[in-house]
Amino acid sequence: MPTGKGPIEMRIQVASYNIHRGFGKDGRYEPQRILRVLQEMEADIVALQEVDVLRPDTTHILPWLAAKTKMTAVAGPVRSRPEGDYGNAVLTKLPVEKVRRWDLSIGGHEPRGVLDVDMNCHGRSIHVLNTHLGLWPLERPRQVQRLLELLDVERRELTILMGDLNEWCVWGKSLRILWRVFGRPTAPLTFPSKWPMLALDRIWVAPAPALVNVQAHSTALSETASDHLPVRAEINLGHEGNVLTQA
Repeated sequence: MPTGKGPIEMRIQVASYNIHRGFGKDGRYEPQRILRVLQEMEADIVALQEVDVLRPDTTHILPWLAAKTKMTAVAGPVRSRPEGDYGNAVLTKLPVEKVRRWDLSIGGHEPRGVLDVDMNCHGRSIHVLNTHLGLWPLERPRQVQRLLELLDVERRELTILMGDLNEWCVWGKSLRILWRVFGRPTAPLTFPSKWPMLALDRIWVAPAPALVNVQAHSTALSETASDHLPVRAEINLGHEGNVLTQA
């Protein structure tokens, strides 16, 4: 029976991070710095872009990061090369229920995709999407439209869309399409990491009231570990409209 105590405050931390294949602003390949940035943030779910999923000649960065952080890794490769696969990935502390990988590639441009993962948080379903959109201005709106066609946000308890949208225009068409579904959350500057001027990395949540805050994770380490700063957010799973009630 309901106790009349109202919704339970239950929050999770999420982050999105373009790790630039482990290469820092100084051009050095040092995955240890990426690990330390992840440890600084202590997020429950992390969406990673520009990940070498398999790199036979060096550290296998994704399973290595998963082992060091004690998180589950889900790979979302979008391109295969002789030296290994490359693309997106998710690290999570939550149980993974289902994984889907969707192709968002447009014509002869660089392959792009979205990693689509269902997770369970205390009996509640969380729908997490991680993407890295194209550089060509005309492909991003088409990719966003395709992404939304694959989703049914209204049927999900909670949808979190994260990634590097590569949209530097504050009124870009791809953003305007997403605003209709996710609202207009804060978009901190994340690129380039040392002196950020562009809000390329985004976190969107539906229903929008579940998003508590969004901020760039700017530290001495994150300013050099990659060419992007991570963006992080706090999400309230007990917000009005998605209430976790006591039995």
